[in-house]
Amino acid sequence: MDKDFLKKYQDFVNSITRDSYDDDEKKISNFGLGIAGEAGDVASCIKKTIFHKNEQIEGVKENLGDTLWYIAAICNHYGWSLEEVFEGNISKLSKRYPNGFSFKAAKRKGEKIDWNEKEK
Repeated sequence: MDKDFLKKYQDFVNSITRDSYDDDEKKISNFGLGIAGEAGDVASCIKKTIFHKNEQIEGVKENLGDTLWYIAAICNHYGWSLEEVFEGNISKLSKRYPNGFSFKAAKRKGEKIDWNEKEK
């Protein structure tokens, strides 16, 4: 994958959506509800694969792609690049889990955690 792939993908999504609504509130509502729907489809495919013994792995992949489409559309709406969002997430998670994920977050009980503190 070339280094400009994320930008090309985001530009592609923008070419499809830029003139789709004349009302920004409806536009972002559609994208937000769309991402929720696609995430639900991912969960449904996983549920069917595990509990119904009905292989839906390709459905998971397809719906993840649709979810990414809505993520790109939301980024376009707010003027963010996908790279910027991914980098922000990497930065946040690197600070939160410097030694990898643990169940420390589950122990929070509403308290603010110093993510740099050693786990007890």
